Amino acid sequence: MSAATINPHEAAHFGALAADWWDPHGSSAMLHKLNPVRLSYIRDQIDAHWHVDARERYALAGRSAIDVGCGAGLLAEPLARMGATVTGVDAAPENIAAARDHAAGQGLSIDYRAGELANLEDLSPFVSSEVETPGRPALPMGISTSLDANGKRKKRQFDLVTSMEVVEHVTDPAAFIGELAARLAPGGLMILSTPNRTMLSKLLLVEAAERVGAVPRGTHDWDQFLKPEELAKLLEGAGLEVIDRTGLSPSPAKGFKLGGSEALNYLVAARWPA
Repeated sequence: MSAATINPHEAAHFGALAADWWDPHGSSAMLHKLNPVRLSYIRDQIDAHWHVDARERYALAGRSAIDVGCGAGLLAEPLARMGATVTGVDAAPENIAAARDHAAGQGLSIDYRAGELANLEDLSPFVSSEVETPGRPALPMGISTSLDANGKRKKRQFDLVTSMEVVEHVTDPAAFIGELAARLAPGGLMILSTPNRTMLSKLLLVEAAERVGAVPRGTHDWDQFLKPEELAKLLEGAGLEVIDRTGLSPSPAKGFKLGGSEALNYLVAARWPA
């Protein structure tokens, strides 16, 4: 898969937010509210997929993970703390720089790269540090040069592939999902989240949220949102099977909660068919 999926206008929009990405009260405040709920879902799916004890601190020890559209690392860092060898890819170099600096300050070793996922092997690494992460030894971060039987460079594959609130921002969702699938190792797990294309999401996520400043203006294009059945079709077209789907909805007490309505946002877990 070599099709370009980065929308340069979207990359510039999110790159401009890099400076305060880690500020829970800044322009990414909604992501900070979403992240714990998404992490809860991801952990549940990890435990179910690999039969991990829910009390295990390093649920991803010995496994590799890639977060595509990683921003400044809000998800990549928790995955690293779970013991994974983590790669983060983002369209905006500004985000990757912010992610690298923050991870270094946390003593986390994460391989950050800016650019197209399809070109991962050619992207210069932005290694945050070589500090050992609890639960696994520090690994050297380099560009893979392994070749397949035809002498072509193999694509790096990962046990866990995540991409949160990204597919609605790319130019070619089918190509993007295909590239995500190409990065998923046999026996691996993929987890995505995205807004649903409903009148409620148009009213609340686009019109109201941007009007009151809950998200920066221009963040969402409602026409690019995918309905659950549309995303499922893309995943199935890439050869994957959807194994779980759940809604992500507002909660007066916590900001967001899992389960219930999928009208605003939803998460999907997929894998290669058994």
